[in-house]
Amino acid sequence: MKPMDLVFFFLACALGVAGATPTAMAAFKAWTSAHPLLSAFVKFGLLATFGEALALRLKTGRYNRPGFGLATRALVWGVIGMVIAVAFAIFASGAGRVLALLGLAGAPGADGALTAQAVLWALTVSVTINCIFSPVFMTAHKLSDTHIAATGGSLRGFLTTRPDVAGYLAAIDWNIMWGFVFKKTIPFFWIPAHTITFLLPPHLRVLFAALLGVALGVILASALQKAPAPQQAPTGTAAESERRARAGSRGRVG
Repeated sequence: MKPMDLVFFFLACALGVAGATPTAMAAFKAWTSAHPLLSAFVKFGLLATFGEALALRLKTGRYNRPGFGLATRALVWGVIGMVIAVAFAIFASGAGRVLALLGLAGAPGADGALTAQAVLWALTVSVTINCIFSPVFMTAHKLSDTHIAATGGSLRGFLTTRPDVAGYLAAIDWNIMWGFVFKKTIPFFWIPAHTITFLLPPHLRVLFAALLGVALGVILASALQKAPAPQQAPTGTAAESERRARAGSRGRVG
């Protein structure tokens, strides 16, 4: 365990203890209600950036490295947090209308109360936001990550260099984007997770969404770490021996 691991561990413990006190929670609720966009910027800027740094730590043993662009990622995540807060407001307001069009009744529970109508409403918000908003958002986030890499992680370079959007779009591996990110993470992770998100009281939703990003980053980093390394194709004499063996085998079968 490295010194930074201990720092983050004790910081997480301190925040957990502070969050468990009624006074701190009341202050957090008041701040979130008074400044919804600013608080979303801070929550995502800190937590989601930490999630990416933690994923890097799991893969490389370091929280940062040249070209990673920690400050740039924090800025991008902060802006993403504000966009997500706006999307949450739009889709949460529209979910009741969607249910009314379908002849169904659904409404958020008072103070996070768990009722059948609250679950139906939360599921409706989650399905609509993930099917309509998330694919566009995920693609835009991929473009921002590509621009960070293209500008060497520099905040100044990120802000002053014109992004090659067409080139960035062409460079995306759409087999992975569609086959995994859209087709698997949205229905199997994000829709269930965001259903839980919208069952929470309003002042906790953006915070929980940021924590979900941290969790998913850690899960994916762990999966990549455990994945077996691809086998190298045989070369030289070994390749020639393998070809001869296969040819001999085909001759014997025939």
